[in-house]
Amino acid sequence: MSAIDHYINAILEEGAAQAREDGSPATEAHHLLLAIAAHEGTAAHRVLAGAGLGRQAISDALAREFERSLNAVGVSLSSFTLPAPSRDPKPPKIGASARLAIERGFAAATGKKDLRPAHLLLGILDTEHGTVPRALALAGVDRVDLMARARRTLAHDSW
Repeated sequence: MSAIDHYINAILEEGAAQAREDGSPATEAHHLLLAIAAHEGTAAHRVLAGAGLGRQAISDALAREFERSLNAVGVSLSSFTLPAPSRDPKPPKIGASARLAIERGFAAATGKKDLRPAHLLLGILDTEHGTVPRALALAGVDRVDLMARARRTLAHDSW
């Protein structure tokens, strides 16, 4: 198994663990983003850290996005005490947003031998709609600039 295969497997496993922790039946793009933020030693992690997006900052932004989404449909989180998420013992499936992010990341590489962690990050960031772009906007992060940073690392950083 190549280094990128190990990396992708680790990100998928960490993303699934995060989804399970959230009580989600599917691993989605935001779970993969959290996994990348937790996986030190890669250009993708350095791009996120350089933008002030550590795991906790991303988690906080996702929590704000969740609260704002509820507010948009007239539900105030401060009015309720949410129960703890139920954790299904079965591993979560790969959700649509994660699948699309992985496909976009692979498409950003010229071939599997050129695939690197920053490609997966690009795949997650390369969408204008959904949880990730809304959370990044709430965190004050310019998603397009973050993508440009990731692309620059691909030109200069092998891993």
